[in-house]
Amino acid sequence: MLGTFFRPLLAVFKKDFIIWLRNPLSMVASLVPILAILVIQGIGSGGGAGQAVGRNPVALVTLDQGSKGMQMRQILYQSHVFRLTDATPQQAKALMKDLQVVASIRIPADFTQRIEAHESTPLEVTINNLNLDFTDDIRRAVPDAITQFYQAQGSSSPLKVTLHEQDLRKQDIQLFQYSFLPLLVLLLISSSLVTNSIAAAREWERSTIKELLLSPVGRLVLITGKVLAGFTGTLLLGLLVFALSVWQGWMLPPSGVYLGTCLLIMALIALLGTGLGVALGAMVQRIQPVTSTSVITAFFLFFLTGGIGVLAFEPIVLQNIAAFDPLYSGVHALQIAIFYQSSDQLGRDVLILCLSAFAALGLGALALRRSLTS
Repeated sequence: MLGTFFRPLLAVFKKDFIIWLRNPLSMVASLVPILAILVIQGIGSGGGAGQAVGRNPVALVTLDQGSKGMQMRQILYQSHVFRLTDATPQQAKALMKDLQVVASIRIPADFTQRIEAHESTPLEVTINNLNLDFTDDIRRAVPDAITQFYQAQGSSSPLKVTLHEQDLRKQDIQLFQYSFLPLLVLLLISSSLVTNSIAAAREWERSTIKELLLSPVGRLVLITGKVLAGFTGTLLLGLLVFALSVWQGWMLPPSGVYLGTCLLIMALIALLGTGLGVALGAMVQRIQPVTSTSVITAFFLFFLTGGIGVLAFEPIVLQNIAAFDPLYSGVHALQIAIFYQSSDQLGRDVLILCLSAFAALGLGALALRRSLTS
């Protein structure tokens, strides 16, 4: 009896999986919008995975070659807040005029002399207030660098400053890395929705569903084979993108048991999208409308979780809605495992994803069964 079940199951699985490989439409439909967001994120985060959004281009004019002037220059470089370009006063003006820098900082020629005499001396900061984000970044960063300068003076400083930083997390996460991880979740849910909805709708649009119904194969075998084919294709695509992103440095590599956590969460998200995709395909039964519907559904679910932002900073209404979106649990579980090497609230996230995935699979199986019966 096991042979009569698994042998046709394998045949249905193999047929659907090969069709998925030979029809790149589903991959393109799910990948193109995500790649567009990825490019926008790369540009918005400063041009790559290694830069923070606050690192604005700034021209640095150092007129004082004394010990304090050079120390101030070194602190500005070590602050990791600016992308500094050494320039003369004339070069700084030209860079500002050509919009190649958003600000210029000038260390005056008598900086060392006045500091040693315990006299106040200004750092001249010129800002192009074209963009409020850039302007606020510079306004916050310059006083912070000055504070670090006074701390470095030790007991000789006229201002006694002590800085102590205690990080809640063990490591800093680049903006691009933080933004890329939710896109992996979007890829999984979008690919599984699009792939399975197109695969199911294709059977009706091309009338191949009649051949399947006339074959001596039970409907449970047909449904299970189709679900497994779509799930496998989606998970393999997700694993490929996951490995590529780690290799390119777009995402931090998980270690130890947390690698298993990531694989589990990715598999549950793929199952969730598979069930929803089968349900959509069985109900719509046309490739073109089901493709657009599945993409919109995937993005709707994704942006309800806060998308690529930090949900805690979003409006309360969106936070309350996101509590009912299972993708939020997927994003949270992956962030905690990859970024912070933690299993905080993992049980809750896995439970929500399991219940949602099985509910979606049940909905997909029910929709497909009713469509086959009718």
